[in-house]
Amino acid sequence: MSQARRSPKSSSSALPSPLLPSFDEASALVAAYATKLARFRRAVERAPLNQALGRVLAEPRRADSDQPPFPRSTRDGFACRAAEASTHRPLAVAGSTRAGQTPSGALPRGAVWEIMTGAPVPAGADAVVMLEHIEEYDAHTEESARTIRLLPPRTIRKGENIVARAAQARKGEVLLPIGSSIAAAQIALAASCGSTALNVFVKPRVAILSTGDELVPIHATPGPSQIRNSSGAMLAAMVSAVGGDPWILPIARDTAKSLDAAISRASTADLLLITGGVSAGKFDLVEPALIRAGARFHFTGVRIQPGKPLVFGELPRRSTGPNQNEYSTKCFGLPGNPVSSAVTFLLFAAPIVAALAGRNVRGPSFALARLTEDVKTKTGLTRFLPAACTFAGTTPEVALVPWQGSGDLAAMARANCFLVVSEDAHHLRAGSTVRILLS
Repeated sequence: MSQARRSPKSSSSALPSPLLPSFDEASALVAAYATKLARFRRAVERAPLNQALGRVLAEPRRADSDQPPFPRSTRDGFACRAAEASTHRPLAVAGSTRAGQTPSGALPRGAVWEIMTGAPVPAGADAVVMLEHIEEYDAHTEESARTIRLLPPRTIRKGENIVARAAQARKGEVLLPIGSSIAAAQIALAASCGSTALNVFVKPRVAILSTGDELVPIHATPGPSQIRNSSGAMLAAMVSAVGGDPWILPIARDTAKSLDAAISRASTADLLLITGGVSAGKFDLVEPALIRAGARFHFTGVRIQPGKPLVFGELPRRSTGPNQNEYSTKCFGLPGNPVSSAVTFLLFAAPIVAALAGRNVRGPSFALARLTEDVKTKTGLTRFLPAACTFAGTTPEVALVPWQGSGDLAAMARANCFLVVSEDAHHLRAGSTVRILLS
């Protein structure tokens, strides 16, 4: 593809960008764009708590009471005064409370109070001695005559094995801020505050358009020169994982008419992901189709492998959807091979979907690991190579997964990350600390 084609003169970029930006330059541009998107107002809807998983909170959730609402024991044992128990003298058992009960009175001097995990600590007690750390006297006498003592030489400190009232949160304190991604922990926290439903942002609609005469739907039997549309299903799952509402369109054929009709239909979405047709071949027709649709481009290519032909731009919006956050439909032209599509989605499209969804955390997820084998590559491009990372030890360890190029779905399924090799590196040594992109 010529340089004139890589930077189309019929469109203008809203943000300055190099002709073929580096990975860092393209990432910075996408991050700035995502930050801009985050400022726009989003539509809100009410979601029942049991249907809120994966949604994004649209209003803060505050504690409706102190948490915990009473000093709570974290162990089965005996509530006591730490100073008295640490003398190792026998102390009388003055009462007993289990979870769900209220103590019948305060703790007398020179006594302890039998208590179960989760039960309220009686007034006057400042610690809980664990059941395993006591010795009991007169175990066969009447309950009122029971005495226990802390086994020497162990001592106990004030506050030990007690969660103080409001230690977790005070009434009215924000527990879940706007933009929180709702997972199981957030659902439990909202339930503890009495929420049966939550106000969440409407999911951005993400159109997924796969292109190519070689593609058939996944339910079809491929012909001799055909393959199933695996990238569409993969991207739908990735869109859902970052808070979007995937909309898989029918496959577009390698003709201007088919592409024009598909792009026009998709321009009602918040974001359009097109796979295939963005390279420099005779039938790579996506970029000209985007130009005909009035696209403006932020960049058309990135110095990465896989994924160098990536296109990022925006289209005039045909109609107004629920997320009225800008006049345009954002669009990415992703390479057609599934590994390339996955890498470019994680690096560039996922932050935009997350920003449209209202999420607080929008960037790609990177981590550090120790490389277990030498890796040699060529310089000039930042490379993302399928790899498997083991997180079992104190230091994560990563090794490449053997693969046959960016169409190797089996290799991608064996991988759980991508090894990042900077564009100026040609040799990574075993034992060195490297960066990985989490998938």
